[in-house]
Amino acid sequence: MHRTKDEKRRVVITGLGVATPIGLGVEPFWVALNEKRFGIRRIETFDPSGLPAQIGGELPDFTLGNYIPKSYRKSAKVLSRDIRIAVVNAYLAATDAGLATKCLIDRGEAEAPSNIDSRRMGANIGAGLICADLEELTGALSTAADDKGNFSLSKWGEAGMANLTPLWLLKYLPNMLACHVTIVHDAQAPSNTITCTEASSHLAIGEAFRTISRGHADVCFCGGAESKIHPLAITRPALWGQLNTTSNDNPHNASRPFGAQRKGMVVAEGGGLIILEALDHALRRGARIYAEISGFGAAANTYSWSKPDPQGRGIALALRNALGDAQLSADTIDLVTPMGTGTIEHDAGEIAAWNDVFGDRLADVHAVSTRGAIGNNGAGSGAIDLAASVMAIHHNTVPPSLNTDTLDADCHFRFVQDDPIDAKINCAVSAGYAMAGGQCAALVIQRFTES
Repeated sequence: MHRTKDEKRRVVITGLGVATPIGLGVEPFWVALNEKRFGIRRIETFDPSGLPAQIGGELPDFTLGNYIPKSYRKSAKVLSRDIRIAVVNAYLAATDAGLATKCLIDRGEAEAPSNIDSRRMGANIGAGLICADLEELTGALSTAADDKGNFSLSKWGEAGMANLTPLWLLKYLPNMLACHVTIVHDAQAPSNTITCTEASSHLAIGEAFRTISRGHADVCFCGGAESKIHPLAITRPALWGQLNTTSNDNPHNASRPFGAQRKGMVVAEGGGLIILEALDHALRRGARIYAEISGFGAAANTYSWSKPDPQGRGIALALRNALGDAQLSADTIDLVTPMGTGTIEHDAGEIAAWNDVFGDRLADVHAVSTRGAIGNNGAGSGAIDLAASVMAIHHNTVPPSLNTDTLDADCHFRFVQDDPIDAKINCAVSAGYAMAGGQCAALVIQRFTES
């Protein structure tokens, strides 16, 4: 298909795959969000008693074999927790979109020939800093000690490394999320990995949006996934003073986005992959269209690499860039999904950014925050938030936002406290930012109309 240099394809959302502490799959997640279910509890994956924060948002149990072809199960040994979450989300998204990918055909869940050209299907997936399996790693380290019990680099080279599988490193490279998703589903178009912590999903979706709009792909898996349910993933933010370490006995009230009494973030795991598709391609195959992506904006916090800008200038610039890309103003927005980590400084900066862009209008715009229910999902956070926005448009419903009953005095988000409310949502904005590093991004989505 030939286009002029300035002509862009419209890009729509045709599939949603999410894995959250309150549900696997977009419908279970959406139902749980509306029923005000909490996904934060005392960590059960390992004994957290020696850590300052002992609560988190863990995913429901799942069996990887239910989401991959039988022929791929031997590869499970090199799939870390983060990779597994991404693979599960890819299956859920492809199934929801009705895509006959190689995975679904091999599983006997879709008929051949495929309704997509694998050479025109890509992937942009956000990843975090994948934590190594401590039992696996310490087992090898224990064989590299000298006579005094100290770590010996020479013994590590002689014996320690031999106790790790030759493919060990492949479990922990950030690009392995996209690698396995593209192999399982035979996605051969441009593939990319974004590693910008909590901003990763928004940036990955934005990149996929641009890839399709400029004609380099017809379909893309995009979003992010991460597991922060790990001793190292808890220790790092604890040392930075970002964790809520005072609510171990009160997990349901621990994560308080923009709360007047917020005490820090709560770690979690999960994420989401969104199926973006060129409108002409979606219409040809008769796809169900959730919404349309009409704008993407990115920016950077140059205030500090480790601290949020009190004025939130990077977030504000990303919001303005996204609205400008969509050729919309703040007055046209019906719903916002801010990030809301629950930390004192980060939430203050984000509040300042939204107030700067929306002004008095913000108090009249519906808002949704998922952090109170599921915690901080790292690189997967943005995709989950975007999925909540898409479902709000799809169902004409604004779900409750847990633990938003007492907000910061400067916060003017219009959260729903009790039962979900009916509302015609035509246009929504979702934003996220990296808690360290400074990347910021925002996306504009709209109700789909053919004109």
